[in-house]
Amino acid sequence: MGFATKKEYLDKVKLRYRTASRKGKTKILDEFAQTYKCHRKHALRLLNKKSGAQRGKRGGKPLYDGDKIITALRRLWMAADQPCSRRLVKLIPEWIAHYERHFDPLDDQTRQKLLALSRATCDRLLKPVRVTMKRKGLCGTKPGTLLKNMIPIKPFDLDITKPGMIEADTVAHCGDSLVGSFVWSVSFTDAYSGWTEQKAVWNKGSAGVLNATRQVEQNLPFPITNFSTDNGSEFITHHLHSYFNGRKAPVSFTRTRPYKKNDNARVEQKNWTHVRQLLGYDRFDKPELVAPINELYEICGKLQNHFMPTFKLLSKRREGSKYVKKYETPQTPYARLMASEHVGDEAKSKLSATHKKLDPFTLRKMVENKLRLVFNILKGKSGI
Repeated sequence: MGFATKKEYLDKVKLRYRTASRKGKTKILDEFAQTYKCHRKHALRLLNKKSGAQRGKRGGKPLYDGDKIITALRRLWMAADQPCSRRLVKLIPEWIAHYERHFDPLDDQTRQKLLALSRATCDRLLKPVRVTMKRKGLCGTKPGTLLKNMIPIKPFDLDITKPGMIEADTVAHCGDSLVGSFVWSVSFTDAYSGWTEQKAVWNKGSAGVLNATRQVEQNLPFPITNFSTDNGSEFITHHLHSYFNGRKAPVSFTRTRPYKKNDNARVEQKNWTHVRQLLGYDRFDKPELVAPINELYEICGKLQNHFMPTFKLLSKRREGSKYVKKYETPQTPYARLMASEHVGDEAKSKLSATHKKLDPFTLRKMVENKLRLVFNILKGKSGI
């Protein structure tokens, strides 16, 4: 008996069952259970069910069904560059103070609900608007043979308990071809705090990379104690080697193992979140793009370092064929530096004064305006 036949048979038996006497109902029920091939209790439920009746939704009333809280959560998520739920719930308390200056004021109930959001609830509420981008670019790393014997391999037993251990890498904005001249991004990430800076350079000559490194070091709120790069020819040069080893207190200059980019996993991750998600994979082959991209990186660096919580690996162990990792509670690089005893009071006071002047929503608008300018220049347009 097919589904349609069963439904038609059920509708006909229902009429007979409802108008029959008590004894008649017993006979009809036995007959229906045998023909329908179901348990007698199930047959009783089917015959007594009202036509068109639907079971109501189980459980209590939804707590986060209001338009205000969903709208506020989506605005926060989009302004923060769509972070994962674990990072999102950590940035909400600080961002919500700036939210009301840019959008509608929040009532006490909505504010309390936002602050009490769990990771699972964030995922559920944001599921309809989540977007995914999975695209890979070209690798522009070419092995540098000069000085390789003079620059040691990065050790694996480094004790990362204080800021100053910098990982550096480059990103090629070459589009679909590495031929010719174009803009490169140089990324610098502190292994302890996650503090990250970027600089744009025209091509990846040793002079440009050295100048970018010098500018970043001058602006860092802590001294560099170790500088680690891959084996690219832009880093393995006399210029950079002399810059770190030719001072009174030499900085340890190390390199990763060839073809093992995860040796500098922290900066590799920032290449995606701070560069590719921002500028994408277009080819930037105009020298006049370097200046506005650097201005963009300066604004974006303040937003990322002061207001975007990041993960930090606490432990990693192997259980059978799997690795079990544990992470600390997400914190902003600014918060990690402020909590570190290895950062001086003067540096902390400067960081605190800068932080009080910043507004994440204002920085986000400035980033969008600079991005518009960059892509207008790329397309040959003028102005924002």
